[in-house]
Amino acid sequence: MELNIKTMAEMAAEGQEPEVLFWVGCAGSFDERAQKITRAVCSILQHVGISYAVLGTEESCTGDPAKRAGNEFLFQMMAITNIEVLNAYNIKKIVTACPHCFNTLKNEYPNLGGNYDVIHHSQLLQQLIDEGKLKVTGGESFKGKKITFHDPCYLGRANGVYEAPRSVFEILDAELVEMKRCKTNGLCCGAGGAQMFKEPEKGNKDINIERVEEALELKPSVIAAACPFCMTMLRDGVKHFEKEAEVEVLDIAELAARANDL
Repeated sequence: MELNIKTMAEMAAEGQEPEVLFWVGCAGSFDERAQKITRAVCSILQHVGISYAVLGTEESCTGDPAKRAGNEFLFQMMAITNIEVLNAYNIKKIVTACPHCFNTLKNEYPNLGGNYDVIHHSQLLQQLIDEGKLKVTGGESFKGKKITFHDPCYLGRANGVYEAPRSVFEILDAELVEMKRCKTNGLCCGAGGAQMFKEPEKGNKDINIERVEEALELKPSVIAAACPFCMTMLRDGVKHFEKEAEVEVLDIAELAARANDL
């Protein structure tokens, strides 16, 4: 699908306001693998006819890594700059594919004057499925395939969103197999709390290796994620097991897009 993505500046110049702002995030902008998730989300928004725009070069990091690493001053500087941009465009609703951006925009920004209706892309997918706007048509079939889902910490335990991502597997008619540690008892991929940007500390085993071992015990065709940080950690974990190279790690938006040949 050829994407027609406009920036907020372009829409404002045309005197238009989109239904939603798609907050791409650092990973979705700069990480080559996460860029595929960004394209999948945009293709779904375009497919169902939702008017959306991105900030483009006006978007900056939400400040989540700085805050989690303990630099509150830097976080507030970044947040206030973003809030000024968002408020200037009269943004009301934001969708993002990153739970870290989702959590920060939703829970941290209101204290600094940034009040928006913030939803994660899994919640958007669930809404589109419930409304009958997103169905499985003419794309790749996942029927009967074993899929296990890894709950992102900042989506699940931090914000209580568990069923939304799992709604995607229902329309795929796939077999959802749950890991022992899932939902409220989920295990972190090892990248949260700014750990994404440093080497792991010494120990018996890296967290992402343990998590992938847990997933591979179920012999899935796909390990599904809903976070670009989790995506990186799970993919690195799968690479550790050469014989399991055929196991795909996919974001839920990619699953939905592939099932609709987008």
